[in-house]
Amino acid sequence: MSEAPASGVPWKRWLALLALVVVLTVAFVNLAQWQLRRLDERRGTNTTVVNHEGAPVQPYEAVFNHPITDADAWQRVTVTGTFLADQQLIVRYRNNGEAAGYEVVVPLKATDGRTVLIDRGFVTRPAGQDFPTTVDAPPPGQVTVVGHVRRNEQGPANATTPASGSVRLINSDAIGAASGLTLVNGYIGALQVTPPQTGFEPVSTPPLDEGPHLSYALQWASFAIIAIVGLFVFIRNDIRDRKKAAAKAARRAAASASEPSA
Repeated sequence: MSEAPASGVPWKRWLALLALVVVLTVAFVNLAQWQLRRLDERRGTNTTVVNHEGAPVQPYEAVFNHPITDADAWQRVTVTGTFLADQQLIVRYRNNGEAAGYEVVVPLKATDGRTVLIDRGFVTRPAGQDFPTTVDAPPPGQVTVVGHVRRNEQGPANATTPASGSVRLINSDAIGAASGLTLVNGYIGALQVTPPQTGFEPVSTPPLDEGPHLSYALQWASFAIIAIVGLFVFIRNDIRDRKKAAAKAARRAAASASEPSA
């Protein structure tokens, strides 16, 4: 018996593949756009850091008079007051450049009567050691702090709410609610404390590069193009193979018809 030629066009298979490609393409394009948005944010942060680093140091009252946003971050301010040493917290799982360790935050009762949260700085944690349960008290008496304006970090309640003298993220609103203190929104990352403190490194400003966002965006865009091109290649090859199968079946049928009957 001769083989039957290939049947009708497989529209259902092609439409199913088309639907899959559309879903993947939309996902890839959205991911590429997300990376481009991240790139814009990174460029904006870089501009903010450069502009603020070149600006003069301001009194903290001139900045901490509204909720702190990204546009306020990394300005240098100065504040004078007294540390509330009994409210000190260890901030776990922090990085400063390539180093891993922890930071320490403590409220400062400023001379204007308000209380602002101060990040005393970063301490490297030796490999294999756990986080400490206590750290040295801040300088007593009146101090002056020069530091960076920082926006509250955002995260789940179990990361922003202090427990057993430590916390995961620095959020003055959550720390104030837990301690019973009224803290101004945001906090200050200390660069210099007078009288001086020892054992702390200032937290570094973000690196002034654009990161991998552009390359990631191009990768996701290329995946979308590959998916679309792959669809057309698959359909073209499918049509070609079906034509070859139909031609082969036709030749076999013609050969069978030309054979003398027994």
